[in-house]
Amino acid sequence: MINTKEKILVAALRLFAVNGYEAVSVSQIAGELGITKGALYRHYKNKRDIFNCIFEYVCQLDVERSQKSGVPEKDYSEMPEAFSNVSTESLENYMKAQFYYWSEDEIACNFRKMLTLEQYKSPEMSALYQKVLVSGPLEYIENLFREISRKQKKELPSPHALAVEFYAPFYFLLSMSDGADCKEKKEEIAHSYVHYIDDFFQKYFL
Repeated sequence: MINTKEKILVAALRLFAVNGYEAVSVSQIAGELGITKGALYRHYKNKRDIFNCIFEYVCQLDVERSQKSGVPEKDYSEMPEAFSNVSTESLENYMKAQFYYWSEDEIACNFRKMLTLEQYKSPEMSALYQKVLVSGPLEYIENLFREISRKQKKELPSPHALAVEFYAPFYFLLSMSDGADCKEKKEEIAHSYVHYIDDFFQKYFL
C-alpha cells in the first residue's frame, strides 16, 4: 500500500503537471491530500525537496530499465566502454520499454508534462527538459549508433542522422498519446511505435 510520503509525491506531481512547478504551493499540496503543512513537513523539507525526490525516483527507474535491457545506465562520457557492447536488440528493447513507461506510468507522464510547461519559465527547467527528453536522449542514442555502426559491414547514414530518424517519432508519438481520448487509441499509438522501431532496424541493421 502506498504510504504518506509517496502519496505526497504523487499528489504534488499531479498538481505540477497541471499548473506548473512554480505556481503550486506547499499549502496546495497539503490541501490536495487533506493534511496540514506541518504533516507534510515531517516528510519533506520544502517543495524543492519534493521535486528532487521525484527526479531521483524517475532517474532510478530509468537506470533499472537500462540495466534490464542491457544498455548503459550512464552517459558516454562516464562509461564509454559500455557503449561498445550494446546490441541492436538491446537498444530496440530499451526504447520500446521507454515508450510504454513515458506514455503509461502516471509519475512519468506527469513529470514529462511538468517539464514541458516549465521549460519556458526557468533556464534550469529548460536545461532539465533538454537533458531528460530531447538533446540528452538524442546524444545517448547517437553514441550508441556510433559504436553499433562500427561493427556493420555496410555503409550507413551518420550516427547523428540515424539518431534523429530513430528518436524523432518517439517524441512525436508520445505527444499523440497525450492527446488520445481512450485507452484503445493509446494502445494503437504504442503499437505504431513498436512497428516503427522494428522497421527501422530491419531497414538499417538486417
